[in-house]
Amino acid sequence: MANVSIPLPRNGLFVQKFPPKFHTFTTTRIQTAIRISCSGERSEKKEKLLNFNDVKGVACGILAAWAVTAALPVLSANQRLPPLSTEPNRCERAFIGNTIGQANGVYKKPLDLRFCDFTNEKNNLKRKSLSAALVSDAKFDGADMTEVVMSKAYAVGASFEGVDFSNAVLDRVNFENADLQGAVFKNTILSGSTFDEAKLEDAVFEDTIIGYIDLQKLCTNKSISDEGRIELGCR
Repeated sequence: MANVSIPLPRNGLFVQKFPPKFHTFTTTRIQTAIRISCSGERSEKKEKLLNFNDVKGVACGILAAWAVTAALPVLSANQRLPPLSTEPNRCERAFIGNTIGQANGVYKKPLDLRFCDFTNEKNNLKRKSLSAALVSDAKFDGADMTEVVMSKAYAVGASFEGVDFSNAVLDRVNFENADLQGAVFKNTILSGSTFDEAKLEDAVFEDTIIGYIDLQKLCTNKSISDEGRIELGCR
């Protein structure tokens, strides 16, 4: 029996569906039970016993969602950005990615992909780390971005129409005014990301991982289709 204590805020955490395995987190099948102690008010303590034979990957999913939302918030649209990079072939840097930052968004120099055009890119963006990348006003329409890591990216006004984000880590991304029509968020981490005024018509939200408060904000977006709202669990 293993015990993991996780302090939760009053409003808790919404976990839609957690896969048994995710590419960024190494997990193993646990045959025993794990006890998770959750505390709300100081005077109240509750314990829930979850059996991993019945609910696969729940604890790992909770820890993952907590870890990716514990850092700084995403950039706001009115925050001053650095001047556009004059580096030759700066757009091609996306095919290498941010190799040291991972989910923390640490880098030696900014990954500046603003105004770059990756339309229908099917091979060179998959599984890349674009953590903390500046991708505002860039075009990714029709691209394959499966298993990409875009933690803390700034994507205001970018176009991702029809992009496949399956199994991607998109936590704390600023998608304000972005075009995400027909994007596929299957088994995708969206915790901490913002979608103010984003276009989300026909977007697919199957088995997404998102915080409860973030879900409430996302559900206010009127462009989400009825099917997408059902997948998200919007009320």
